[in-house]
Amino acid sequence: MRIISGKYKGRAFQPPKNLPVRPTTDFAKTGLFNLLSNRIDFQACCCLDLFAGTGSISLELASRGCNSVTSIDRDAGCIQFIKNTTERLEEKNILAIKSDVFKYLSSCKNKFDIIFADPPFEAVYREDLHEFVFNNGLLKENGMLVIEHTSSESWEHLPHFDFSRSYGNVAFSFFSKFDLDTDA
Repeated sequence: MRIISGKYKGRAFQPPKNLPVRPTTDFAKTGLFNLLSNRIDFQACCCLDLFAGTGSISLELASRGCNSVTSIDRDAGCIQFIKNTTERLEEKNILAIKSDVFKYLSSCKNKFDIIFADPPFEAVYREDLHEFVFNNGLLKENGMLVIEHTSSESWEHLPHFDFSRSYGNVAFSFFSKFDLDTDA
Protein backbone atom coordinates (compact mmCIF):
# COMPACT_ATOMS: atom_id res chain seq x y z
CA MET A 1 0.00 0.00 0.00
CA ARG A 2 1.44 3.34 -1.09
CA ILE A 3 0.38 6.95 -0.56
CA ILE A 4 0.26 8.65 -3.95
CA SER A 5 0.35 12.36 -3.18
CA GLY A 6 0.45 14.99 -0.47
CA LYS A 7 2.59 15.29 2.62
CA TYR A 8 3.08 11.49 2.88
CA LYS A 9 3.69 10.96 -0.85
CA GLY A 10 5.65 7.81 -1.57
CA ARG A 11 5.29 6.35 1.93
CA ALA A 12 4.55 2.63 1.73
CA PHE A 13 3.00 0.39 4.36
CA GLN A 14 2.69 -3.37 4.43
CA PRO A 15 -0.65 -4.46 5.91
CA PRO A 16 -0.82 -7.88 7.55
CA LYS A 17 -1.74 -10.61 5.07
CA ASN A 18 -4.58 -11.89 7.24
CA LEU A 19 -6.77 -8.76 6.89
CA PRO A 20 -10.07 -9.38 5.06
CA VAL A 21 -9.54 -6.65 2.47
CA ARG A 22 -9.48 -5.94 -1.24
CA PRO A 23 -7.40 -2.74 -1.37
CA THR A 24 -8.09 -0.17 -4.07
CA THR A 25 -5.31 -0.42 -6.66
CA ASP A 26 -2.87 2.47 -7.12
CA PHE A 27 -4.17 2.83 -10.70
CA ALA A 28 -7.78 3.24 -9.54
CA LYS A 29 -6.83 5.38 -6.54
CA THR A 30 -4.82 7.74 -8.78
CA GLY A 31 -7.80 8.13 -11.11
CA LEU A 32 -10.17 8.72 -8.20
CA PHE A 33 -8.01 11.39 -6.62
CA ASN A 34 -7.37 13.12 -9.95
CA LEU A 35 -11.16 13.49 -10.29
CA LEU A 36 -11.59 14.65 -6.70
CA SER A 37 -8.71 17.14 -6.93
CA ASN A 38 -10.51 18.97 -9.71
CA ARG A 39 -13.73 19.23 -7.71
CA ILE A 40 -12.87 19.85 -4.06
CA ASP A 41 -10.55 21.63 -1.69
CA PHE A 42 -9.21 18.81 0.47
CA GLN A 43 -8.08 21.17 3.22
CA ALA A 44 -11.66 22.23 3.86
CA CYS A 45 -13.05 18.69 3.89
CA CYS A 46 -14.54 16.50 6.55
CA CYS A 47 -14.52 12.94 5.20
CA LEU A 48 -15.97 9.54 6.05
CA ASP A 49 -14.35 6.31 4.79
CA LEU A 50 -16.75 3.35 5.04
CA PHE A 51 -15.42 -0.21 4.88
CA ALA A 52 -12.03 1.42 5.38
CA GLY A 53 -10.01 -1.80 5.30
CA THR A 54 -6.32 -0.89 5.34
CA GLY A 55 -7.15 2.82 5.48
CA SER A 56 -5.62 3.47 2.06
CA ILE A 57 -8.28 6.03 1.11
CA SER A 58 -8.29 7.60 4.60
CA LEU A 59 -4.51 8.01 4.52
CA GLU A 60 -4.62 9.50 1.04
CA LEU A 61 -7.27 12.00 2.16
CA ALA A 62 -5.23 12.98 5.23
CA SER A 63 -2.04 13.20 3.19
CA ARG A 64 -3.76 15.71 0.91
CA GLY A 65 -4.73 17.86 3.89
CA CYS A 66 -8.26 16.85 4.92
CA ASN A 67 -8.92 18.32 8.34
CA SER A 68 -11.00 15.36 9.51
CA VAL A 69 -11.22 11.75 8.30
CA THR A 70 -13.33 9.13 10.05
CA SER A 71 -12.52 5.53 9.10
CA ILE A 72 -15.14 2.86 9.80
CA ASP A 73 -14.57 -0.89 9.59
CA ARG A 74 -15.95 -3.81 11.58
CA ASP A 75 -12.70 -5.79 11.52
CA ALA A 76 -10.56 -5.19 14.60
CA GLY A 77 -7.36 -6.00 12.68
CA CYS A 78 -8.12 -3.37 10.04
CA ILE A 79 -8.85 -0.72 12.66
CA GLN A 80 -5.67 -1.59 14.55
CA PHE A 81 -3.61 -1.34 11.34
CA ILE A 82 -5.09 2.11 10.61
CA LYS A 83 -4.38 3.25 14.18
CA ASN A 84 -0.81 1.92 14.06
CA THR A 85 -0.17 3.59 10.70
CA THR A 86 -1.55 6.95 11.81
CA GLU A 87 0.56 6.77 14.97
CA ARG A 88 3.72 6.09 12.93
CA LEU A 89 2.89 9.07 10.72
CA GLU A 90 1.91 11.15 13.75
CA GLU A 91 -1.30 11.93 11.85
CA LYS A 92 -3.91 13.49 14.13
CA ASN A 93 -6.75 13.97 11.61
CA ILE A 94 -7.82 10.33 11.23
CA LEU A 95 -10.23 8.74 13.68
CA ALA A 96 -10.52 4.95 13.23
CA ILE A 97 -13.68 3.37 14.65
CA LYS A 98 -14.49 -0.33 14.89
CA SER A 99 -18.17 -0.56 13.99
CA ASP A 100 -20.65 -2.09 11.61
CA VAL A 101 -21.09 0.52 8.87
CA PHE A 102 -24.89 0.53 9.02
CA LYS A 103 -24.95 0.84 12.81
CA TYR A 104 -22.55 3.76 12.55
CA LEU A 105 -24.59 5.46 9.81
CA SER A 106 -27.82 4.98 11.78
CA SER A 107 -26.47 6.83 14.80
CA CYS A 108 -24.15 9.34 13.11
CA LYS A 109 -24.99 12.99 13.77
CA ASN A 110 -22.14 14.47 11.69
CA LYS A 111 -22.32 15.69 8.11
CA PHE A 112 -19.49 15.13 5.64
CA ASP A 113 -18.11 16.74 2.50
CA ILE A 114 -17.03 13.38 1.09
CA ILE A 115 -18.26 9.92 1.97
CA PHE A 116 -16.28 7.13 0.34
CA ALA A 117 -17.61 3.56 0.49
CA ASP A 118 -15.84 0.42 -0.69
CA PRO A 119 -18.22 -2.38 0.36
CA PRO A 120 -17.41 -6.00 -0.48
CA PHE A 121 -18.28 -6.49 -4.15
CA GLU A 122 -20.38 -9.57 -3.37
CA ALA A 123 -22.46 -7.90 -0.61
CA VAL A 124 -26.17 -7.71 -1.39
CA TYR A 125 -26.69 -4.61 0.80
CA ARG A 126 -24.39 -2.31 -1.19
CA GLU A 127 -27.17 -0.14 -2.65
CA ASP A 128 -28.56 0.34 0.87
CA LEU A 129 -25.50 2.50 1.60
CA HIS A 130 -26.74 5.09 -0.85
CA GLU A 131 -30.15 5.14 0.80
CA PHE A 132 -28.67 5.39 4.31
CA VAL A 133 -26.43 8.32 3.37
CA PHE A 134 -29.16 10.35 1.68
CA ASN A 135 -32.06 9.43 4.00
CA ASN A 136 -30.00 10.25 7.10
CA GLY A 137 -28.76 13.57 5.68
CA LEU A 138 -25.10 12.72 6.13
CA LEU A 139 -23.77 14.94 3.34
CA LYS A 140 -23.09 18.65 3.66
CA GLU A 141 -24.57 21.15 1.18
CA ASN A 142 -22.17 20.35 -1.66
CA GLY A 143 -21.27 16.90 -0.36
CA MET A 144 -20.35 13.92 -2.48
CA LEU A 145 -20.85 10.17 -2.03
CA VAL A 146 -18.40 7.92 -3.89
CA ILE A 147 -19.07 4.19 -4.09
CA GLU A 148 -16.47 1.75 -5.39
CA HIS A 149 -17.84 -1.22 -7.34
CA THR A 150 -17.01 -3.53 -10.23
CA SER A 151 -16.77 -1.89 -13.64
CA SER A 152 -19.36 -4.34 -14.98
CA GLU A 153 -22.05 -2.75 -12.79
CA SER A 154 -24.06 0.40 -13.40
CA TRP A 155 -25.37 2.54 -10.56
CA GLU A 156 -26.97 5.18 -12.79
CA HIS A 157 -30.48 4.16 -11.71
CA LEU A 158 -29.96 5.48 -8.17
CA PRO A 159 -31.12 9.00 -7.25
CA HIS A 160 -28.51 11.76 -7.10
CA PHE A 161 -26.20 9.91 -9.55
CA ASP A 162 -23.74 12.29 -11.22
CA PHE A 163 -21.23 10.15 -13.13
CA SER A 164 -19.10 7.03 -13.04
CA ARG A 165 -15.49 6.28 -14.02
CA SER A 166 -13.87 2.91 -14.58
CA TYR A 167 -10.25 1.95 -13.97
CA GLY A 168 -9.72 -1.63 -15.08
CA ASN A 169 -12.09 -3.91 -13.16
CA VAL A 170 -12.96 -1.19 -10.65
CA ALA A 171 -15.36 1.72 -11.03
CA PHE A 172 -16.38 4.66 -8.89
CA SER A 173 -19.89 6.11 -8.99
CA PHE A 174 -20.32 9.67 -7.78
CA PHE A 175 -23.48 11.02 -6.20
CA SER A 176 -24.20 14.55 -5.01
CA LYS A 177 -26.63 15.85 -2.43
CA PHE A 178 -28.80 17.45 -5.09
CA ASP A 179 -29.83 15.68 -8.27
CA LEU A 180 -28.10 17.59 -11.08
CA ASP A 181 -30.94 16.81 -13.51
CA THR A 182 -33.42 18.81 -11.42
CA ASP A 183 -31.16 21.83 -10.76
CA ALA A 184 -31.70 23.36 -14.21
